[in-house]
Amino acid sequence: MAHTCRNCKRTFATELELDLHRDTCSEGQLFCDNCGERFTERSATTDGWHYRCPTDECDGEGIGEDIHQVANARVAKQ
Repeated sequence: MAHTCRNCKRTFATELELDLHRDTCSEGQLFCDNCGERFTERSATTDGWHYRCPTDECDGEGIGEDIHQVANARVAKQ
C-alpha cells in the first residue's frame, strides 16, 4: 500500500518514509494568524486532524481558523 503526502502528493512505500518526508515537505508549511510564526505541518499536529500552533505562548489552533497553509496566503495590498 502506498502512503501519499496530502500536501505535495508524493508517494512512499512505508509510513515511516512518509513521516520523515513531512518534516521537510515545503508544501506543508503553515502559519499562525495569532503569532505570525511559520512552521511545518508535522510540528502542529500529532494525529493529522487536530492542529495547534507549536509556539509556547500562542493558543492558535484549527486549520482554516487560526492556522493556514502558506501556499493559500495572499499578500495584502495597501
